[in-house]
Amino acid sequence: MAVDERQAPAAPDTIRTRGRTHVVLPAYNEAASLPPLLHRIAEVARTEEVAVWVVDDGSSDGTADVVSGVAGLDVHVVRHPVNLGLGQAVQSGLRAVLAVAGQDDLVVVMDADDTHDPALITALRAEIAAGADVVICSRFVAGGDDTTAPAFRRFLSRGAAVLFRRVLRVDGVRDFTSGFRAYRVSLLDRAAGHWGERLVEERGFACMVELLLKLRHCRPVIAEVPLRLRYDRKQGPSKLKLRRTIAQYLKLLMRDRLAPAPYRPL
Repeated sequence: MAVDERQAPAAPDTIRTRGRTHVVLPAYNEAASLPPLLHRIAEVARTEEVAVWVVDDGSSDGTADVVSGVAGLDVHVVRHPVNLGLGQAVQSGLRAVLAVAGQDDLVVVMDADDTHDPALITALRAEIAAGADVVICSRFVAGGDDTTAPAFRRFLSRGAAVLFRRVLRVDGVRDFTSGFRAYRVSLLDRAAGHWGERLVEERGFACMVELLLKLRHCRPVIAEVPLRLRYDRKQGPSKLKLRRTIAQYLKLLMRDRLAPAPYRPL
């Protein structure tokens, strides 16, 4: 007997995996790191439908000028006339994607300094297909590794992970500060509908924790995949300031304690 395909229900995995992957790259003076990273993403784009959104956060080294010319890659540039910080770069990237993305699409945020391996995008999509709403590339699960990072970065990341796990208790999260993550567009849309321009308010590295704290009110399913950080590929000096970032984390924890929960279910 013939089946009317317009009425036949699709398999759950088909529903979850269709759609485009939007890769957001917040970039400040990353002209040396972006070309090799974009070529690695282009390898992924051979088997995935990928769009790249480079947020040039007031760079002075011609970052925006090096993003063209990668064959087979759909690249968009969002420009900040002046440097506004990582948080606002993430916010601008997410806003640009949400303005055009479909509800079945996926947003991947990763560092533009070539320390994150785009090959993990396939694993991120697989976790989303399995039912996750947020997937974090984690240094602190089996198979993860951050030994190539400087000692002060490892100290901060591990200390923050211990603190946030004990204080925040967000299910499924061990690596709160990882900048390499995937989100369902439908989840970000719900959160942006409530917070609007305040979805990301932190200017510095604490923005990654802030976004998790806000998304948790949507009750997302969160998963982690192992991340082997490639800090040995980093071209320039770190932009993370240890004391400033610690202060931002502590301020964020205090603000989270004092801020009221959303007035309606998200």
